[in-house]
Amino acid sequence: MSDFKLPHDHGENLDTRFDHMPKLEDFQTASDIFKLLDDSNRIRIFWILCHCEECVINLSAIMGMSSPALSHHLKFLKTSGLIVSHREGKEVYYKAAETPQADLMHKTIERLIEISCPLT
Repeated sequence: MSDFKLPHDHGENLDTRFDHMPKLEDFQTASDIFKLLDDSNRIRIFWILCHCEECVINLSAIMGMSSPALSHHLKFLKTSGLIVSHREGKEVYYKAAETPQADLMHKTIERLIEISCPLT
């Protein structure tokens, strides 16, 4: 980007300031992940799954919502890669993914709402 010339010269040296700027696609990925935070129920579900593995029926009881409503949120979280699932018989169990993205999201949520993780 060092060849880039801004329309207004404010006397700043911009030769290398933006050389390491992430690609537009990287910003879109971050935006897509933050879109998951637009629902307090989804944040709460994710927070719970950061602390335990749970089935849909128990999560529904914890959340006080129907299984279909809960499944809608789980689909968003799973598609994003923040949670994973596995089946045992008829039950499907969910937990937070063991990825840097899920860990950062967990820490971000806790930091934003200033709660302490009981497992750390």
